[in-house]
Amino acid sequence: MTVAADRPIEQKPLSFDEFLARYGSDNRYELIDGEVFDLEPTGQHEEVAAFITTKACVQIDQADLPWFVLQRGLFRPANAGMTAFRPDVLVVDRTELVNEPLWLDQSILTRGSSIKFVAEVVSSNWQNDYARKVEDYGTLGIAEYWIADHAGLGGVRHIGKPKRPTLSICTLVDGEYEIQLFQGHQALVSKTFPDLNLTAEQVLKTNG
Repeated sequence: MTVAADRPIEQKPLSFDEFLARYGSDNRYELIDGEVFDLEPTGQHEEVAAFITTKACVQIDQADLPWFVLQRGLFRPANAGMTAFRPDVLVVDRTELVNEPLWLDQSILTRGSSIKFVAEVVSSNWQNDYARKVEDYGTLGIAEYWIADHAGLGGVRHIGKPKRPTLSICTLVDGEYEIQLFQGHQALVSKTFPDLNLTAEQVLKTNG
């Protein structure tokens, strides 16, 4: 299915239960304020998400952390009745899952405290990644959020001019995100994975 940038695919707002019944088994859709969005997972999009996942898994294993990577699970904030995000990469804290009311039956998280790291790979719906999710993920206390814009789609105020492939790393400081941009051969700085040895170009590179 092809949709225009940031245009919801449903005319009528859906509740979370309606969304789950209609789209819950298809990992290309998410719900924001009752509107269903197509995440448009192209091949290049999936390359970047898979690279981040692989590197995160290595870091988790090497540090022997009680975390794991959940791809395409739903994150339904407890205070947002008509919203269910589907991040491209989620790093989950196993020790927090006992507090998750839906986890035993469904791959759905409701608490920001369960999430150690999240990454979104930018598609034509880039406004959600750079605005709505920055606000919501920060408010929910997620310590680190990556916005991987491999095609340089984001607005100039987000990635600069001329627009280039950019990795934005949002780090939670005193309840708000501090955002640092990385491009080209710049080495990344991650508080969640301090031993990560990568450049922006390595993360954002695709075969296309």
